[in-house]
Amino acid sequence: MIAILASMILAAAAPPQPRAADGQCHAGVANEIAVRITGFRSRAGQVRVRLFGGATSTYFDKKQALVRIERPVPASGAVTICVVAPKPGLYAVDVRHDENGDGKTDKSDGGGTSGNPRISLFDMLLSRKPDPAKVQFPVGAGTTIVPVTLMYLDGGTFKPIRASD
Repeated sequence: MIAILASMILAAAAPPQPRAADGQCHAGVANEIAVRITGFRSRAGQVRVRLFGGATSTYFDKKQALVRIERPVPASGAVTICVVAPKPGLYAVDVRHDENGDGKTDKSDGGGTSGNPRISLFDMLLSRKPDPAKVQFPVGAGTTIVPVTLMYLDGGTFKPIRASD
């Protein structure tokens, strides 16, 4: 009984480990992924980051996202959103810039994935996913930095838009 009480007191006294569930980066968080997003066409709307792991066939399936964070696009400055992977391993992320903030995917939205693979209009129309080997990245005990450049529909192609970040 005394041992149980002692362990409860020690557990209550220990500070909780910070988690990046809020999208903020925190020092000392294991398996943290800092997604650095560039190429915003505008600073309007919302930005969403999703984390995928496990079987590569489930990458980018919205029902299989391990973590989903949405927040307003800041008016200026670098945009880094941190997520925490459940354990070390191989993962992929996708990012969507919901420029008009309506919560729906439409042709004004920008997007990108880890590895920044080229995506064609036909890929989108046929719902083809990028090659897992191009989008996967390893996550270890510390912080993993993953750059993602947003692409937008321009004519018949998806490409980065030159904009100030």
